[in-house]
Amino acid sequence: MKFLANENFPNPSIKALKELGYDIVSVNDDRPSITDEEVVKWANAEGRIILTFDRDYGEIVFRYKVSCSVVFFRDKGEKPSSAANTLLELMNTIKLEGYFTVVDKNGIRQRELKF
Repeated sequence: MKFLANENFPNPSIKALKELGYDIVSVNDDRPSITDEEVVKWANAEGRIILTFDRDYGEIVFRYKVSCSVVFFRDKGEKPSSAANTLLELMNTIKLEGYFTVVDKNGIRQRELKF
């Protein structure tokens, strides 16, 4: 799996995932200040799953019927590395490709991207 960390995704989580060998790039490091639409195009072009805390991606994906896998975290967790830990748990239990996944304190919701 390849990931694209949106600019609000915590650097300690990005670092932790890289150290574990995951292919992850960061908007902050590679293309700071690009629009959400540009992030979606980038993710689609490279087959990456967007990791974000920005709820606007739901609107982009579903309103414009863009098949772009997204993991939307609604809870920041206790530490900046919490998002990485949550993602690792998700990858062991569910499929992320082809889905818009919402993670919050109450659980996980997924919607398959069929457009």
